Amino acid sequence: MFETLPGFRDFPPEACSRRNHLFRVFRTVARAFDFKEYDAPVLEPLDLYVEKSGEEIVGQLFHFEDKGNRRVALRPELTPTLARMVASQANSLPKPIKWFNIGEHFRYERPQKGRGRSFFQFNADLLGETNPLADAELISLLVAIFRTLGLEPSDFKIRLSDRISWVHFLSDLGITDEQRPSVLDAIDKSERRKPEQTIESLEEVVPQKGEILFNQISEIKKIDSLDGIVDKLNSISEEESKRAQDWLQLIDFLKAHGAYECVKIDLSIVRGLAYYTGFVYEAFETTGEGRALAGGGRYDHLIKKLSGNIDMPAAGFAIGDMTLSDCLKSKGLLPNYVMSPDLYIISSVENTEFGISLISQCRKAGFSVSYSLKNAAFGKQFKEAGKSGARYGLILGEDEREKSEIKIKDFKSGKEKTVSQKSLIEELENLDEAGGID
Repeated sequence: MFETLPGFRDFPPEACSRRNHLFRVFRTVARAFDFKEYDAPVLEPLDLYVEKSGEEIVGQLFHFEDKGNRRVALRPELTPTLARMVASQANSLPKPIKWFNIGEHFRYERPQKGRGRSFFQFNADLLGETNPLADAELISLLVAIFRTLGLEPSDFKIRLSDRISWVHFLSDLGITDEQRPSVLDAIDKSERRKPEQTIESLEEVVPQKGEILFNQISEIKKIDSLDGIVDKLNSISEEESKRAQDWLQLIDFLKAHGAYECVKIDLSIVRGLAYYTGFVYEAFETTGEGRALAGGGRYDHLIKKLSGNIDMPAAGFAIGDMTLSDCLKSKGLLPNYVMSPDLYIISSVENTEFGISLISQCRKAGFSVSYSLKNAAFGKQFKEAGKSGARYGLILGEDEREKSEIKIKDFKSGKEKTVSQKSLIEELENLDEAGGID
């Protein structure tokens, strides 16, 4: 007996319907924000991901050499692909570029709760604009998606931070450009480590000063208000004061969007990926298991790095389907879809061909129709109709055939109605509006 590979999932109809519910919300909200959907291959050159993340990424990928002796990999994320696509037509695309995608991704990692080797992800990116309005637009899109799915502001928080501010803070502490990536990495991991482990990591960067630096960083991380960040930046120099203005604008824009109540300033968020260059954020569940639901930020230099010559600012975020689905399910926010037909045709054997033509007519009118594929007796067909969950049965017996009529049975109310064959579609549409047979 063959089984699903570790870290992969089957989607039988009901599970597929729940997944597609997420996709519908993603698409509906993204289009409301005027983001345009795109798609791309799941197989890319391996070097595309190595160029972005370094050789260490290879161990996390499904990769192989194809029949053309090319090193290729199944995509673990979409940002490099997006950068490739945009760079190839950068001069012809109107700015800003607002694109979104819903697609499957693959990572060869240890499967665990909320993380698989195959997963679906919603990606939204806004390119060609540096104004904090762009960051506010993306964060507001993220908030709108969660709210549309039924999450309340009390259910989640978007923890907002800024890599540029951290650059200024660390520079003020004497951290050099060469030391900064390692320090930021230590800050990023500090929530998941014991203090002594973080101090040890910092000691490797600043020997014999790890504990002092740890305490200094801890004090900065305590800043959790806009006023606190502005005061801290203004206290360093005039250049840092300009970043304070960006903070003020971003928060004002988020308030205008009605999204700020879902945002929490949290400088402990720096995001581990080194390509982030500005405002960064992660969304977390505030009730239940405290799951991470989404993450993103600004990455102004990535397209130039991957293209070599196209310098274009960019920002974006991603939502994985697994943790979000688990979160919604735990709160009773995932619909239980009963995939039932609208109509079930019940006909005598003599009327089979006419019944099929009737089925075709109803399907063309937009109704979902089922019927018995066996030459079953009326009683058996009625049982099958009941099991199907159909709202209405269309009964075509000898009497109905002779009179050019069709009997409609409302399985919910138990009531019946006889109509002419010519007026069937109109009658069904009227019943749909009326909510059934009175």
